[in-house]
This record gives sequence, structure tokens and C-alpha cells, in this order.
Amino acid sequence: MSGTYGDLIPIGGGDIVPLMKDELIVGRSDSCDVVLRFSNISGQHCRFVLSEGYWYVIDLGSTNGVKVNGIKVTNHRVDPDVKLMIAKQTYVIKYNPVQNGAAGVKPADSYNVHDEIFKSKLLEKVGIKKPTKPIVELDSGMIVKDLEGSTMDKNKLSPALVKTKIKDNYFDELVFD
Repeated sequence: MSGTYGDLIPIGGGDIVPLMKDELIVGRSDSCDVVLRFSNISGQHCRFVLSEGYWYVIDLGSTNGVKVNGIKVTNHRVDPDVKLMIAKQTYVIKYNPVQNGAAGVKPADSYNVHDEIFKSKLLEKVGIKKPTKPIVELDSGMIVKDLEGSTMDKNKLSPALVKTKIKDNYFDELVFD
């Protein structure tokens, strides 16, 4: 397989589509992760999501739909070697669920988009990541250490410091006058 997580192999010839990320938007628009330049493909036709080692396809309200093994679907697991139609374009999906992280019983036939919200933190969903290092760290209850490693006795902090909230031994919020 040429793709990191598998490949879409066109039936009848054409370029193999490598599945390089665990989530892909497929459509005619240049902004899509996988661009299929066919007139019957919608601008943003469908979304592929890798979950629990298996690929799911979710129709994004396309005009000409998505079929898995000949059955029209809006949200469905796509097992390896299954025939997938995106509008009139037909592919076979090739991937190894175990290599993609599958373990145990196959997951549900439909991808639960509501579970997606709880798999990662809300701030990460909008592109904001919590710093890996604390801005300031409480050490032994009396010493404050900043990112550069400088330390100071917390009793000698500026009197302008009004309030601190301590969470998991880190200052979560510093409030000044």
C-alpha cells in the first residue's frame, strides 16, 4: 500500500488515491484533501474518518451520493476490499485494520460523530493546544518556577498579585490589579 492508512484503488483504471491522514475531505474543490475532478462529484462530497482502525465514509450532502457495496449510505464503515462509489466513480478500498490500530471486535457500522467531540479536548478541536510546559509551576508550596526555569519565593511576589488558582500543582490563572 502506498498510503499511510490505505489506498483507494479506482476500478477501470486511474491513479491510486493514498489515504495519508486519518481524516480526509473528498470532493471536486481544490480545498479538499483528495481532489476528484469529475463533474458529478460535489465540491465537498464526502469525508473519510479513521476510527478504531477502520475507515468510515460520511456523505456531506452531496448531489450524487456515496455507495458501499452498491447500497447508498450517508454514514458507514468501509471494510477492507469493499467496493465504494463516490458519485459514479468506483473504487476498492485497501487497508489493514490492525496496522491502523484495530483490536478486538469490529466497531459499529456507523461513525458516531458525537463521540468525536469527546475523543479530544474542545480547545484542541478549534486548533488551540494546551502548553506542554506550565507558564509557572508551584514547587514545594513556596517556590514558583517560570518557563525559563527562573525561580522565586512565592511570598516575595509582587503585592499586586491579588489571587492565584492552583490546579495540578500549576498556577492555572494569575490575576493582577
